[in-house]
Amino acid sequence: MKHGKKYQEAVKKIDRTKEYALSEATALIKEIAFAKFDESVELHVRLTLKKSQSVRDTVVLPNQFAAEKRILVFAKGDKAQEALDAGATYVGDAELIEKVRSGWMDFDVAVATPDMMKDVGRLGPILGRRGLMPNPKTQTVTMDLKGALAELRKGRTEFRSDKTGVVHMTVGKVSMDPEKVAENASVALKEIVRRKPADAKGDFVQSVAVATTMGPGVMVDSRELI
Repeated sequence: MKHGKKYQEAVKKIDRTKEYALSEATALIKEIAFAKFDESVELHVRLTLKKSQSVRDTVVLPNQFAAEKRILVFAKGDKAQEALDAGATYVGDAELIEKVRSGWMDFDVAVATPDMMKDVGRLGPILGRRGLMPNPKTQTVTMDLKGALAELRKGRTEFRSDKTGVVHMTVGKVSMDPEKVAENASVALKEIVRRKPADAKGDFVQSVAVATTMGPGVMVDSRELI
């Protein structure tokens, strides 16, 4: 893949033989960022996983950076009122399900009570491919709507390993204090490691890197963090 002059200039400022301390790495990627917009800062963690293994969960990052999420809740009766009181953007049952089936997708995250999943399950082809399907593993299928929405509004973020065993997560913005980005990345990494499969063998974390949306990656010394 060919990169432009600005990217190549940024690469020259990175010592490719070095694994940086996390705080150094987040400060460096801020220094070499060159895009004209406020890029995201991404954490990339390569794990030792068998084909049958995966890592997936959620984490609440201590320093927020994203716009407030539009939360849709599939619920009825008292639970619908609980969701509204907890700050859900949209709440409903059958009519809301049909609205989504018709192509409406004006929300960022979907939550459902367990009793709604039989009907919400029909939205699998629509919500699944967008990563929006409610799932108990990510605490988006729950009876504790008040607690779930409180965490989502704080910035609870989902992570999952891809087919190659790599977890990709957004942990901040270039405009943020690098120390706050580093704190987010540290919390995220520790949570990823906490979800190590019981039968995983060898060094679980192979490598850690941080990068901006458009910029090159900077390798991180993960030994101080795990």
